Amino acid sequence: MHIVITRPKEDSLQLIENLINLGHTVTHLPIIKIEKLESKKINLLNYQVVIFTSPNAIKFMNIEKFNSKIKCFCVGKITETAAKNIGFVNTYTSEGTVDSLIELIIRTIDNKSEKLLYLSSEFISKDLDQDLINAGYLVDRISNYTSLPIEEIDKKTLNFLEKNPPDAIFIYSSRSAKNLFNLIKKYSLLNVVTQSNLMCISEKVLSVLKQIKWKKEFVFSPGEEEFLLNKIR
Repeated sequence: MHIVITRPKEDSLQLIENLINLGHTVTHLPIIKIEKLESKKINLLNYQVVIFTSPNAIKFMNIEKFNSKIKCFCVGKITETAAKNIGFVNTYTSEGTVDSLIELIIRTIDNKSEKLLYLSSEFISKDLDQDLINAGYLVDRISNYTSLPIEEIDKKTLNFLEKNPPDAIFIYSSRSAKNLFNLIKKYSLLNVVTQSNLMCISEKVLSVLKQIKWKKEFVFSPGEEEFLLNKIR
């Protein structure tokens, strides 16, 4: 099958390699780019817990004092590996969604007087910090990176897509979905993508692209991509 992956390269390398090893043709079509935001120096000694939902938050950490033994909660193995690579040794991970991470944190942290730090994108699809605050926890959120739309598709990739309509397109955020819609209009790709199965990370993301008539629509959790492809064979 021809699969389109729209996440930035650093978030997609393992998945792309796995799909190619399974015999699929993969087009990497990043539709957002990640940029650092200036943020204040962080003293991790002031916190008992740090939370990451993306390796990008780890990449752009602005640390004054580092605490390797702090409880470190991550969404997915890729994020956890990034945390371990910079020295965190007390890591917890939930495969799947931010909701599953929230559940893991609530199950694990009994002492609600502990102070939690959530490092995130400027734009988030789920208010993890607010959900934890509502559950009685003390949470500081610091945004240390942002996502910007990529507004061009290079000619080689565009020609390949037009000649080889994708069997599946994977979308990982509402901002990505909105920009994909804009690129489809800009490059007149409607006849191409209507032959594709749309794979979205949540119903919220799917709703952005509902106005396009896709072959089929699916909602998935991170890590399910390879399994989900079996449904459209």
